[in-house]
Amino acid sequence: MTAVGVSLALSTPLAPTFGAVVLGALILRAGWFFLQQFATPPPDPPEAGTIRKVKLLYRCSICGTEVTMTAAPTEEPEPPRHCLEDMELVAPIE
Repeated sequence: MTAVGVSLALSTPLAPTFGAVVLGALILRAGWFFLQQFATPPPDPPEAGTIRKVKLLYRCSICGTEVTMTAAPTEEPEPPRHCLEDMELVAPIE
């Protein structure tokens, strides 16, 4: 309905005017969606005790990549995987 009024007022063809109105509405809708995502607060942190602090150093036996694990759900977590193999525990970090 808005496109018809604008088209008649400006003496322009109806199809391009209607297309411009639809495109403008889509751009506004997308912008509103992104603004809502920024306004959403971050999730609450996990409960104390859910994640434990650990200091473990792992090394990939194939390529030599080293990983320092600083947090895990248990005291002795499963080793991470790299190069499709479990990494080897080098040493706990003191």
